[in-house]
Order: sequence, then C-alpha cells, then structure tokens
Amino acid sequence: MDSHVLQEYLDDHSFPIVVKKKRTYLTYEGLQDRYAYILKSGIIKTSVISPDGREFNLRYINSLEIVSLLRDEYSQFIDAPFNIRIESDQAELYQIDRVQFWKDINQSKDLQMYVKDYYRVRLMYSMKKMQQMLMNGKFGAVCTQIYELYDTFGVQIDDGLLIDFVVTNEEIAHFCGITSASSVNRMMQQLKDLGAIKILERKIVITDLEILKDNIIL
Repeated sequence: MDSHVLQEYLDDHSFPIVVKKKRTYLTYEGLQDRYAYILKSGIIKTSVISPDGREFNLRYINSLEIVSLLRDEYSQFIDAPFNIRIESDQAELYQIDRVQFWKDINQSKDLQMYVKDYYRVRLMYSMKKMQQMLMNGKFGAVCTQIYELYDTFGVQIDDGLLIDFVVTNEEIAHFCGITSASSVNRMMQQLKDLGAIKILERKIVITDLEILKDNIIL
C-alpha cells in the first residue's frame, strides 16, 4: 500500500507522538479510546482475546500504517477492536483525534483513496488469513505463518532467508490458533528435519522456501 499520501498528511501537521517501550500495550480490546494511531517507527503486534481467555495474534506491523480501525466518523469514543502491544525496544506512534481525522479525510480526495485502499487491503488480508487457517491444517498454518514472517521481516543472507526478528514458538502458536507451544516445537523440528528451516541466534532462517510453499494452500 502506497503510504506517501499518509506521510504527507502527517508532515503537514504537528500531531503528538506517543512513545511506548517493549511489551507495553498501547490499547486493549474493548477499552474506550478517542484517538486513531499511526505507527511512525518500531514493531507492534495486534491480537484479540477469545471468550475462554486465549490470545489469538493477528499480525505484526513494522511500517507506516494506521494501526487502529477508524469505525464510524462521529463517535468521539469507540471500543478498541484489538490489543496493540509493542514488540520492538520502543515504538513511536502518531496520536490523532479520531473525529478530526475523519474530517480531514473527508476534505481530501487523496486521503479518502488511501483509507479505501487501507480497508480493502485489510479485508483481503483477513479473508486470506481465514482461508489459510481453515484449509491448511496445523502444520500448514505454521508454514503459512513462517512465510508471512518472511514477508514482513525477511532479508537475504548467505545461508538463506533470515526472518530478522525473534519470534518464539509460543507466539507462532498464538498466530495459528494452536493451544500448545509444544505442538509448534514438534512441527518446527519437522521443518528442520525436512531442510526447510534452521535457527540462527534464536532467529528463523528459511533454507528452502519451496518446502514451505508445498505445505501451504495459498
């Protein structure tokens, strides 16, 4: 998604910037908030809590992006749709009064197009994620999540494709709807035995991307 329109809008205003440290929360699901947030720098994770108290991870965000859904245009306070937790050493986020943000959007065709693209991309992502969760099974879901991590954090190194961010097996389990991290441990070992991945300084290196793809229904 081309974010230059959003960056120009931010550059033209002096919005306050919220700085949060690692493993602190910006918002909690269901907590009322009057602001929209845009990630300036750092890495955050969005998640929701199931009725039985289990956490389900949605996605990592590591680039300029609106990170809180806007919902309607007129309510001053809304319930936060998900948890937002800081995953890097710190993160900086623009804090914008949400009603004012909507007024600015309605007065700018470029911002309107950006927001339409934002919702379209998020909807397509959610539909694809649901399809993958339903069709891939647990092993395929883990392969899918590793592939997604590669899309977000992947860099080329001599040994393969490094996911340049430490992600625990427990976090992968939360992304895949798997209740036990030990189940992910076994599947990660299976991927190692197949020659698909290896671990380098606690980070995943994909050594054979095609093996991952073979186990994913895209």
